[in-house]
Amino acid sequence: MFNKLQTKHAGFTLVEIMIVVAIIALLAAIAVPGFLRARKRSQASRILNDLRLIDGAVDQYAIETGRSTGFVVDTADWTQYVKKNAILYNTARDILGNDYGAQTVDIVPAVPSASYDALSDVAGAGFWSPYGP
Repeated sequence: MFNKLQTKHAGFTLVEIMIVVAIIALLAAIAVPGFLRARKRSQASRILNDLRLIDGAVDQYAIETGRSTGFVVDTADWTQYVKKNAILYNTARDILGNDYGAQTVDIVPAVPSASYDALSDVAGAGFWSPYGP
């Protein structure tokens, strides 16, 4: 008449949990370097786009102010020809914090050397053409 209550103890063993954790760690070890590489590549693309904007801004400044080839354009002058309140407008620095500095009319702006060094493993010389250091 007395029924014994049966309780089932279902769960995972320590070995099973350790195997799952090892698999997740292996997948993370494979994925993280790819993610970091993609991040650096996007930073390089951003710098390349900034250089294109700077080139256009310097050309626009030269046209509007009648400057000729070889004239050095201050940072405060060429930043007035990029989008207002953009990071490039506010700081005149790249995404890694390196200064673009003054530019010269009819000379292609160059990637800051510190940025080039930091991103050279994902963006070689061919990537930066014609804006290479």
